[in-house]
Amino acid sequence: MPSLKIITMENFQKLKDLIAATETDVASFYEKGNKAAGTRLRNAMQQLKVLATDIRKEVTEKKNA
Repeated sequence: MPSLKIITMENFQKLKDLIAATETDVASFYEKGNKAAGTRLRNAMQQLKVLATDIRKEVTEKKNA
């Protein structure tokens, strides 16, 4: 089983990658009014929420260990 530090760093990298991948959809939605990009953006924001929650749990576990 990977250490908690590795898992947290992997999730943090996933979070950063997801934000970077979403930039195009943000521009398309807000600047061009592309509704499909808005749907993709909402989906990405939900994924970010899940990743952030996972990271928070991991940090709490490490802090309390």
